[in-house]
Amino acid sequence: MTIQTGKLSDPAVRAFVNAVNAHDRDGFMALLAPGATMSDDGSDRDLDDWIDREIFFSHGHMEVDNESRGGRDLIARYSNDTWGEMRTKWHFEVDGDKITRFETGQA
Repeated sequence: MTIQTGKLSDPAVRAFVNAVNAHDRDGFMALLAPGATMSDDGSDRDLDDWIDREIFFSHGHMEVDNESRGGRDLIARYSNDTWGEMRTKWHFEVDGDKITRFETGQA
C-alpha cells in the first residue's frame, strides 16, 4: 500500500519526494546541501547529470510503499519515461533540513 507523501516521516525526504513528483528541479536543488553526493546501484554518479537524466528530463515519479529508519530509507515504485516502473530502494543522509547524500538502486 502506498504511503501518502504528506505522511512521510522525515521532512527533508518528504520534500525530496514532493519535488520529484512535481518536477520541481529548483525546489529539489534547494534541498541539497552544498557538495551533496549520490549513488545509483552502488556507483557514485555525477549528481547534476543523473538527476536531469533520471528525474527531470524523463518525468520521474515516486510512489512510496514503505519507510524505515525514521523515514530516511524508502522502498518506492519509481517510474520515468526511460525505464518505465521499477521497485527501488532509497537511502538518505540528512543534516538539519538538507540532504547531504542519497543512494538509490533496484530493490
